[in-house]
Amino acid sequence: QVQLVESGGGLVQTGGSLRLSCAASGRTFINYAMGWFRQAPGKEREFVTAISQSGSTSYADSVKGRFTISRDNAKKTVYLQMNSLKPEDTARYYCAAGASRYSDSRDYDYWGQGTQVTVSS
Repeated sequence: QVQLVESGGGLVQTGGSLRLSCAASGRTFINYAMGWFRQAPGKEREFVTAISQSGSTSYADSVKGRFTISRDNAKKTVYLQMNSLKPEDTARYYCAAGASRYSDSRDYDYWGQGTQVTVSS
C-alpha cells in the first residue's frame, strides 16, 4: 500500500516556475515508478511525465524542455520542476505510483489527491 500527498501548487504568472512535491508513505517506494498527470476542467486526465525505479524518464511533448521529474528515494518523494509555465499548463496535478513509467493512467495503482496549478496570462 502506498499513500501519496502532493504539495507545491499555486498561482503563478506566465513564464514563472513552480516545484511540485509528492511524498509517499510505505516502505516500498523504491519498487514503484512514479508519474505525474494533470486534469483541466472539462478535459480528460493527461500524462505529463514519469520516472522509473532506476531513474529513466519520459515526458509528454507539451512539457519537454520545460518540466523535469526527479525522485529522492531516501525521502520517498518525487518532484516536478515546472519552468516557463504557460496558461495551458493550468490544471490539477496528480502523482501516481505504478509498476512502470506508463503514460496510461489506467496502469497506475495509487494516486494522490492532487494539487492545483494556475498560470495567469
